[in-house]
Amino acid sequence: MWSLLKLYVNLKKYWLLIVGAVVLIYLQVRANLELPTIMSHIVNNGIIPGDINYIWQQGMLMLLISGGGILAAISAQFLTSHVSMGLGRDIRSKFFNHVESFSLSEFNRFGASTLLTRITNDVVQIQRSTQMLIMLLSNAIFTGVDSIILAHNASPYLTRILYVAMPVVALIIAILINPITKLFMLIQKEIDKINRVVRENIMGVRVIRAFNKTEYEKKRFEGANLDVTNTYIKANRIIAVVMPVAMIVMNLTIVAILWYGAKGIDLGNTDLGAMIAFMQYALMILISIVMLTMLFVMLPRAEAAAERIVEVLETPVEIRDPENPKEFNDNKGYLQFIDVTFKYPNAEEPVLHNITFEAKPGEVIGILGTTGSGKSTLVSLIPRLYDVTSGKVLIDGIDVRDIPQEQLRRRISYVPQRAVIFTGTVKENIRIGNPDATDEEIIEAAKIAQAHGFIERLPQGYDTIISEGGTNLSGGQKQRISIARGILRRGNIFIFDDCFSALDFKTEAKLRMALQEIIKDATVILVAQRVASVMNADKIIVLDGGRIVGIGSHRELMETSEVYREIVFSQLSEEDLVREGLA
Repeated sequence: MWSLLKLYVNLKKYWLLIVGAVVLIYLQVRANLELPTIMSHIVNNGIIPGDINYIWQQGMLMLLISGGGILAAISAQFLTSHVSMGLGRDIRSKFFNHVESFSLSEFNRFGASTLLTRITNDVVQIQRSTQMLIMLLSNAIFTGVDSIILAHNASPYLTRILYVAMPVVALIIAILINPITKLFMLIQKEIDKINRVVRENIMGVRVIRAFNKTEYEKKRFEGANLDVTNTYIKANRIIAVVMPVAMIVMNLTIVAILWYGAKGIDLGNTDLGAMIAFMQYALMILISIVMLTMLFVMLPRAEAAAERIVEVLETPVEIRDPENPKEFNDNKGYLQFIDVTFKYPNAEEPVLHNITFEAKPGEVIGILGTTGSGKSTLVSLIPRLYDVTSGKVLIDGIDVRDIPQEQLRRRISYVPQRAVIFTGTVKENIRIGNPDATDEEIIEAAKIAQAHGFIERLPQGYDTIISEGGTNLSGGQKQRISIARGILRRGNIFIFDDCFSALDFKTEAKLRMALQEIIKDATVILVAQRVASVMNADKIIVLDGGRIVGIGSHRELMETSEVYREIVFSQLSEEDLVREGLA
């Protein structure tokens, strides 16, 4: 229950509402307990024939008490609903804000599917259990304690029956609670798996259909779905035992009360009114135990959900702003990598080894290498998407770890390898690069990115709504919108992470020409797999296996780097090189 209690710390702002709900629940309980007392009084005193006034008096009193109990119950339900929904809202907000501060390492550790399940399904479980906890626990405690006192006052002779019935039900709950908790924890993990399978199918629907894998994916989903179903069945089988057993104990208790009550009346140890009242109190006690049983059935799932939420909330954020941040003295964008080594968490070997180079303002630095050589990883260290394992990344002489993340990333125009498009208009997607940009600046950025032409042909132009994931755009169109977003940023350092791959050579050439005026005073890092994309760079860095195997211009590398020559001749013929004057 420790994880659940940690989340309930957020309830402190609702303590007045909780107190109000508990008071109302107590009033409801007291109203329910008064009715057997009145009935006992009527039975013991008898009713005089024709005493209509007495009948009306007692009947109206019982109706009034019942009405008050109903109003108290409705009001308590309203307050507990407000508390539970508010708690869910607060947990979701706290969860989302914490996840937003994650580095890519933490995202990779959990994965998107489980984070989605935790912020939706798990939070809903906490909300439901909180509402039931306030209502059932308060009701059960007040009903149980008061009923035991009143039952003892009504007939100490019959109270001994409860001393047998109550421990039996409590023992049943204690035996069943542990396996139910384990099964509900497993259920939440299996829901993660379903979420992951569905998400992969939705995102990869084109690939699945192109390779005729629909039936395979159906079987994969059915397998994940069947796992959840079977685990639910196991849990519900155990739960199904609880209520019948509790009802058996309750019915046997009633039989025992009638049996011993009748004997007590014969022996003069009790009377009929006391036995009727005691039976009502005993039923309320047993009902309160059943309420607790229902609560103990629900709490394991809430605890499992709480553990998963707390696990995320207590995950330390790897990349934090420095306690004593440094300020940039100038605004040039001079970039240095000094003996940088980087290893992914839990990886056996580093991805990058002893990377050292510098990039000056006005320079275009090309980074070339085969797939998996560490190109994208290298540039992700500049905006601190990851932190270096050893060594330093400096901008204008300051370690990027000593600069607040917001200030650091404001100076960088980063266009990632994968064009990420958000639901909204074309204009809103480009404006992400600079929220304060005017419409004219957005259009100018789109023109430079060679996106203005196709945007104007869209039904509503820049106000056209892009569907989720940009499915109503081609790969090249999404890439150009992503590039326009980076151009609009106008940072001191431009990072183009293989973001021209979906463009044809003619469009790429036009884009490069248009970019020249924008990037002439900035430091430009250009990641590519195509030699043609970087061969005109001022300096080319060749990566192989996470190590720098060559630095220089195209001509210098053709003479000094065997790896570079292999890449060049695998992509270009000698005639191409001669025609371009680069042989």
